[in-house]
Amino acid sequence: MKELPLVSLFCACLNPQTADKPTYKAEDAVDLGWCVIKDVEVIELNKRASGQAFEVILKPPSFDSVPELNTSMPQRRDPSLEEIQKKLEAAEERRKCQEAELLKHLAEKREHEREVIQKAFEENNNFIKNAKEKLEQKMEANKENREALLAAMLERLQEKDKHAEEVRKNKEMKEEACR
Repeated sequence: MKELPLVSLFCACLNPQTADKPTYKAEDAVDLGWCVIKDVEVIELNKRASGQAFEVILKPPSFDSVPELNTSMPQRRDPSLEEIQKKLEAAEERRKCQEAELLKHLAEKREHEREVIQKAFEENNNFIKNAKEKLEQKMEANKENREALLAAMLERLQEKDKHAEEVRKNKEMKEEACR
């Protein structure tokens, strides 16, 4: 099959008998739905190794044979009362389904929020409980250390008092012995 340039291919589609001629004329009318093109002329301008050049001449469209819009479209019939009722019932059913889905989604969201709040509350209570236990342990350790320090200080004071008493007795004995 011979390769045709794009414009030649376009023209060949409009008028297949003139595909091999350098000048193309389409005498047949082409219906584009809203107008009729009576004449199309394509002239080959240059033929080079790099490609071809064409001139496409379109004559103005004529609006003489515009198709009737009503004839191409099917007539719309009036819906019956039963059809209207069915459509309304279907719409009501869709609305109810959407509403139920929305309520379900909102309930799930509320349940999730409640679970999150409950978990946060429990974690907060656990933190408070652990903090109280640690504080009580520290306070108990501090109390034991303070009592141990006080007992050690009292013991040293008692030893000092004993020593001071011994020194006093020894001094008195020396004084009495010296007299």
